[in-house]
Amino acid sequence: MRAFTPLRLTVVLIPFGLFFLGALVICPAIGSVKINVLTAWAHRGDWAGNLDASVFFVTRLPRVLLAALAGAALALAGAAFQALLRNPLAEPFTLGVSSGGALGAVLAIKLGFDLSIFGFSPVVALAFLGAAGTVALVYALARTRGTLPVPLLLMAGVTVSFFLTAEILLIFYFSDFAETHRMLRWMMGGLDVTGYSQLLGVTPFALAGMLWLIGSSGSLNQISLGAELAQSRGVRVRTTQRNCYVAASLATGAVVALAGPIGFVGLIVPHTVRLLVGSDHRLLMPASMLAGAGFLILCDTLARTILSPVEIPVGVLTATLGGPFFIGLLWRAKITAKDIM
Repeated sequence: MRAFTPLRLTVVLIPFGLFFLGALVICPAIGSVKINVLTAWAHRGDWAGNLDASVFFVTRLPRVLLAALAGAALALAGAAFQALLRNPLAEPFTLGVSSGGALGAVLAIKLGFDLSIFGFSPVVALAFLGAAGTVALVYALARTRGTLPVPLLLMAGVTVSFFLTAEILLIFYFSDFAETHRMLRWMMGGLDVTGYSQLLGVTPFALAGMLWLIGSSGSLNQISLGAELAQSRGVRVRTTQRNCYVAASLATGAVVALAGPIGFVGLIVPHTVRLLVGSDHRLLMPASMLAGAGFLILCDTLARTILSPVEIPVGVLTATLGGPFFIGLLWRAKITAKDIM
């Protein structure tokens, strides 16, 4: 592993930062309705009085910002879970956060809640509570004498995820056509927000989780090599495991509550970045955050324009891209295993 220096960090992050900024600047101008960005900017204080400004600032920009937040959070959480679980195929939804959020969302839809909770729509509020409850349950099941054994954590996450999925299917079974349509649409993942209120509501939770993970990147370097080795080098393994698990789940749960489950971002992006910058998490994690933000902005732009005026749920598009990528990882592992044998 090459030495970590501020200069190397800067050199590594510049191309990823340019990629993110390019997507952030260009993609809001792209859509099925042609707008003049200069006109929109000139009327930025009068969204209601100008069509270009309304489309740009009310419809597209919040969506692009949510894509950036969700992509960054999912990619960063994916890199963290791969280090914590020492599993290259781990992603943010491995431990059931997505299933918990989905159960909360479909319950809100089925029960017809229409009263906002702390300024959030009932679907977003219950999805976040469901994700948070799942995190707490998996943690309680896996925790053993103050530690988080990796096999138990995986087993608890997968078991809880299967159970919650069964409950979701049960709710589907007793729902009418309109309710089922809304549930399916949410579970496909989407970034179609209007305005900034709910985006601003989930941003502090996502940012808090991401900042904690970035700050723990040095310790994750050691934990990814093994808990015993990390402890021998002075890492507080138990504390780091617990805090990073909670932080990654908090960031994931916040974006899932608003955007729904958008799969494979936390798998595709960290692996691609790892091939480019190496496995040092002090470089990998901030680079993954920037790459994930830019990647999901581009995916969402493609999802809303490729079959315009029909819009593809962005979660469907990322899964379509992620499936072949996952197969490629398995094929590569298979070839590597043959070479070793």
